[in-house]
Amino acid sequence: MTKAAIKRGKVPFAKAKHSPIKNVRYVAWEDAFDVEFDDGLCILEPHATIRRANKIAPKAKFERLEIEDWTRGGFFVHYSNGQRAEVSWSFIRELPPKK
Repeated sequence: MTKAAIKRGKVPFAKAKHSPIKNVRYVAWEDAFDVEFDDGLCILEPHATIRRANKIAPKAKFERLEIEDWTRGGFFVHYSNGQRAEVSWSFIRELPPKK
């Protein structure tokens, strides 16, 4: 997936239509998460962005993923040092507001 395709998938902040997360996988060679939604849209989100947003320690190693099971509105990334990153669907689908 190209960066242009990733950017086309996102919409302006608070304009995205909710679509539950269908699947998430960690793509090691890209160091990114491939997020697939029920409506068919797939977005490749860089791991560094998720680490930065959740203040994850640089030495923490990726261990596993867990999709929030009730609404499928996000997922959790678990790390070797016990830290956990929480990633909502809006973090993946929307761009932050521009000033």
